[in-house]
This record gives sequence, structure tokens and C-alpha cells, in this order.
Amino acid sequence: MRVAILGSGALGGYFGARLADGGSEVHFLARGEHLAAMRSAGLRVDSPLGDLVLTPDAFEATDDPSRIGPADVVLFTVKSYDTDAAADRLVPLLHDETAVVSLQNGIDNEERIAAKVGERHVVGGVAFIFAHRAGPGHIQHTGGPARIAFGEMDGQRSVRVEAFLAECRRAAIDAEIAPDIRAALWAKFVFICAQAGLTAATRQPIGVIRDTPETMALFRRVLEEVAAVAAGEGVPLPGDTVERHIAFAAGLEPHGRSSLYDDMAAGRPMELEALLGEVVRRGQRHGVATPVVDVLYGLLLPSARAQARP
Repeated sequence: MRVAILGSGALGGYFGARLADGGSEVHFLARGEHLAAMRSAGLRVDSPLGDLVLTPDAFEATDDPSRIGPADVVLFTVKSYDTDAAADRLVPLLHDETAVVSLQNGIDNEERIAAKVGERHVVGGVAFIFAHRAGPGHIQHTGGPARIAFGEMDGQRSVRVEAFLAECRRAAIDAEIAPDIRAALWAKFVFICAQAGLTAATRQPIGVIRDTPETMALFRRVLEEVAAVAAGEGVPLPGDTVERHIAFAAGLEPHGRSSLYDDMAAGRPMELEALLGEVVRRGQRHGVATPVVDVLYGLLLPSARAQARP
């Protein structure tokens, strides 16, 4: 399978490296020092599931989509604030059946990609992994199951998603086809808003949040508020969604934070609008109160605005 990675940071770098190691023909779109390092020294992945070092001849790395040409799958893994600009670069990567699989944070990226290249190309996806780019050509997977789920937006088990599932499993990636990808997107969104909001606002890892009952109570409130907004959107989440997320949080590595915290601490642009901002706006639209999310959003907004790209 011919796979293009649009966004070769932590997420795209990790899953792209696994696919390349499994035998897929992988093409990374990258830039700057990261691109230079990948071309000269390859790509290194540190992971509790097994480290990986790819030499430069194991993949192609470029900053020009036209040099890659049409791919069977495009893993779309840029930050949510770059979705529109990145989607403008997709056309050279597409043939009639290309699947553009978004593995981004947020619940509106698929709509934005479809507005650029058409709904037929878009496949929804969710990733469950904590990773960051440790340096040029170097990805660190620090926690989480490194699992992905994806599916056609209409719920069909198409030939292309079945083929990509087989490709993932050949690469030893824990993957599945979601029967209702919209519900899967919202289920992850519920958790990530709590994880991101509380680790960024407190500047503390999940272990400290778990061990502080008052703060963990706020974590639960965020889960409940975002789940209520999902219901307002007409997305039926399982009744045990909140409890399952509490149990999942209990099993996470205590040092884990979130990419929102990492970006804030490093002075980089933040995905605040795609996460808590989206909850606030959709809650207002549906008349669903989100008081804890409102406070977290307000606390983090000055940092997000100060670090936004000009």
C-alpha cells in the first residue's frame, strides 16, 4: 500500500514509521530541520512497545506533495489549526479512491477536509497515544495504547478501509474499523477535553490530578459536560462513557500530560479552540451548560492567543 503522511510530527511520525517498518511504501511530508534529519539520518522512534530506527532508504521524505503523487491512503495528522492549509496540499496525493484518514484532535476536521477535496475522500479516525517529537528525526511514544480506529463517515465497511486495516495489522499496529466513526470521534473528544484542559490549566500530570480529589472531580465534570454537548449534537454515546474514561485515566502513566500542555509550555500555538473552545460554542448553540469547560477555556485563552501564529 502507498501511504503518504501529511504532518510528520509525533503522531504521523510514529504511525508512519510503524507502517514503513511493516512493509508499506511510506512517503513523509515534512519541513525544516525535521525533514533534513529524516533525509540524512532516518527516523528514530522510542516506544514502550519497541524502539524503531529507520534508515533514510526505508521511506521518502519531502516537502513537496507533487513529488509523491497519488497515494492509496493519506494519514492526515497536522494540528487542527493547520487543517485548512494542509488540506489545500492534498490534491497531488489523490486518486479516485484515495482515503484521507484524519487522526487529529477535534470533531470538525473531517468536515473541513471534505470542503476542500470532497466527501468521498474523507475517512474519520481517532488515535489513542501520547507522543511528542523529541528532536529532528526523533519521535518519543511516552504512553497510551498506540491504537487507532477509523471508518467511512457513512459507516460502510469499504474495500479501502478493509485494506488499510490489513496494512496496519501487518505493521503490528493495534487498529480497528469503527462501526460509527462519528460516535468514536466524540467519545475520544470527551476524554481529550478533560485530559488536555486539566493538565494544561493545573500544569500538572495526570497522576497528580488523580491524587487530588477536588481536581479529579473537575475532571469528571468536564467529561460529563462534553458528553452532554455530544447528546445535544445528536450523537448517542454509551451510557457508561464517563465511567470508562475515568477508568482509562486511572490506568495512565502518572507522568502523562497532554499535547495542549506541551504546546503551552513550549510557547507553541495551541489547539485550544478545536478542543475547549468548540465545546463552549456548541454548548451555547444547543443550550447545554458547560460551566467547568467555560472556566478552563477562559483560563487558557490568554496563553493560546499570545502563542497563536501571526
